Amino acid sequence: MFIWIVHRISGLILIALMVIKIITGYGILGHIGYENIEPLRKFHRNPFVEVPLFLLFIYHAIYGIRTALIDLGLRREKLLFWVSNILGFVLFIFVVYLFLIPH
Repeated sequence: MFIWIVHRISGLILIALMVIKIITGYGILGHIGYENIEPLRKFHRNPFVEVPLFLLFIYHAIYGIRTALIDLGLRREKLLFWVSNILGFVLFIFVVYLFLIPH
């Protein structure tokens, strides 16, 4: 039950963060005003926005797949829980390393 609630809440937060990213991306193009471009650019590439966005996207996708597998009849929920957590953590670390750490 707890995972179901967190999955739904993560979906709502993911929608809000995506709306913020779309609006700031639209503003960077100059459609909101040219005086606002630099603050919007800083906010758009802010790690405090991007890291939760990556985390929520990965969490929501992995647990969506987990839910689909359970709905299809796979009844090893405890194993799926641990596999999805480990897979999500490894994928999150890889994505953060790939996108946020300067090379």
